[in-house]
Amino acid sequence: MDIAVLEQVWQAWARRVPALTEDEWAAPTRLPGWSVRDLLAHVAPGPSVLDHLRGPHVAEPLVVDGPDMLRRFNLPGGAAHTMAADVAERARQEAVAGPATVIDYFLTNGPVMLALLSEAEPAAGIAHPVLGSVSFRALAEVGVVEATVHLLDLIAAIGGPPPPEAALRRSVEILAAVPPSTAFIEAVTGRGPAEAVVPILR
Repeated sequence: MDIAVLEQVWQAWARRVPALTEDEWAAPTRLPGWSVRDLLAHVAPGPSVLDHLRGPHVAEPLVVDGPDMLRRFNLPGGAAHTMAADVAERARQEAVAGPATVIDYFLTNGPVMLALLSEAEPAAGIAHPVLGSVSFRALAEVGVVEATVHLLDLIAAIGGPPPPEAALRRSVEILAAVPPSTAFIEAVTGRGPAEAVVPILR
């Protein structure tokens, strides 16, 4: 699994978050209606994330890798579209807990999350409320993409060093595998319409 890469990007988050100023927590992001505080609350692994990872394992999950998980979420009319407002509202509600709690989620729960993923059999999985069940490999791969993309959102809002190169490269590999291969190749080589594959994620 991508645990080593995920650990690198989580270490980058753990270095940034405790050092943020009050003004930086309140800064707007490029996500419409989201402040940095909301973004961090969304990314931070709260207790429910750990409880979910500790849940019963599924021997043969329906979704086995990250690209398939992202593909299903981002289908027209898929969860990435229908649940967007709920996700934003949940982030705002979780942000109410305050910076100290969110920082603790990064510094304390982050390593626990990584350990739970590392100890799991990659091909096994857990139940998922939208997709039925997903493998731990899929969770790790999507985790790399989400942590990297949202770190880029943070950097766009308040500046700072770039994500680890390994996280950027692995995110590119995973994202490139989401759309149909031929359409992706044709789009990025200028031989087909970019609209056929972009945006890959909502």
